[in-house]
Amino acid sequence: MDRKLVKAIEIEVDGIGYPLRFYELKTVRGAQRFSCEVVLDAADRIILDDDSMPSLESKVERLAPATVYSRVLAARRSEAA
Repeated sequence: MDRKLVKAIEIEVDGIGYPLRFYELKTVRGAQRFSCEVVLDAADRIILDDDSMPSLESKVERLAPATVYSRVLAARRSEAA
């Protein structure tokens, strides 16, 4: 598979910026796929994918903030234990 960076932006959640990298992938069968790497910190990343760029961007807008909030809640729980 051949992966090409098509867009690099940042999403802000509660005043903190998180880098997003969007890639276009060509599968071995010639199909086109899109993926996004959300960098939460140096050792924590999530990757989302979809068949179209608009659908992927919509998915990232919904799921990236939810993922950040879930990491915050998990950290609070482990600190309280």
